[in-house]
Amino acid sequence: MRLLRVREMVRKEFIQLFRDKRNRPILIIVPFIQLLIFGYVMTTDVRTVRVGFLDQSMTRESRMLFDTLNANRTFDVTFTPDRPSDLERRLLERKIDIAVKVPPDFSGRIRKGETAAVQVLTDGTRSHMSSMMIAYTTMVINDLNRKLLGELYPYRLQYGRIDARIRPWYNPDLYSRNFFVPGIVAFLIMILSLLFTSMAIVKEKEIGTMEQLIVTPITPADLILGKTIPYIIISIIQMCLVIVFAVFWFDIPLVGSVTLLFLGILLFLLSTLAIGLFVSTISSTQQQAMMTTFFFILPLFMLSGFVFPIENMPPLVRVLTYLNPARYILVIIRGIFLKGVGLSALWHQYLALTVLGLVLFNGAARRFRKRLD
Repeated sequence: MRLLRVREMVRKEFIQLFRDKRNRPILIIVPFIQLLIFGYVMTTDVRTVRVGFLDQSMTRESRMLFDTLNANRTFDVTFTPDRPSDLERRLLERKIDIAVKVPPDFSGRIRKGETAAVQVLTDGTRSHMSSMMIAYTTMVINDLNRKLLGELYPYRLQYGRIDARIRPWYNPDLYSRNFFVPGIVAFLIMILSLLFTSMAIVKEKEIGTMEQLIVTPITPADLILGKTIPYIIISIIQMCLVIVFAVFWFDIPLVGSVTLLFLGILLFLLSTLAIGLFVSTISSTQQQAMMTTFFFILPLFMLSGFVFPIENMPPLVRVLTYLNPARYILVIIRGIFLKGVGLSALWHQYLALTVLGLVLFNGAARRFRKRLD
């Protein structure tokens, strides 16, 4: 292997990459557009809940429940029908998010000291959002219960209580954006590095220049390095720009070591470039390479723990996630971004990425070299 040959190969790859006008926006603009879209769209925060409120009691207590819901910043009572069928139809049409039905005997039961039922309906097709809305509604009703209890029994109750002082660490406001955006950084880098590596080598085959490269004095190792180094450089530049954008646009806190973050991304790139190299050896056209790349991207995404917790997956699937480099980089990125942890807490992830990257890259390079021979 000679450095001069590798340098010229890298130079040729950069020229070939930027000569195609279609590649320029993909390399520069697309990551920002994807980050903006995913950053704003991928959120599980419940900001506003539209409430339909059917009051069949029409008493002071039912009015207190209405006022308590309406006074909460999360809830907005937008519909007050007279018939249950109207309330259910609105919920079916998704014009309200939850439906609250207060029965006629609501106040009478409370005044007798009995339990009064209030029906709360949500759209179960949006299971996660429904769970969040039910939890918020339960909190509001519990507050009202305490208020009504204070009115019924005005004397001070003395008893030992459990005082739970809850404080979420690392993301005190529980913003889902702080959870998702660092993960999106990893996936943007993975998609672009994987896609461009596989396409670049197949392109040589399509335009017939691969045979010309083979007959030159360049060795297979020079060719592999020359083909992968440009995408490592581009991925690092993209990573820097996307991280700056995430920190200053989305206000995502970056409290850990930037050096460790770069190290983790470099080890992750070793795996993604290896997968791209492998795809290039089994594809004959750019279209095939693109389709095969997306075949890899979907399992890597689903088995990474980005959206679905790995702990909730079946045992066999959990074992498969250990072969997924995205699993480890997500822990590294989120740990460095939000927790500020270092090598003492993340060395397992770095070690796994190193082993996985070396095995994958060695296997892909061997297969690629064999094809060249």
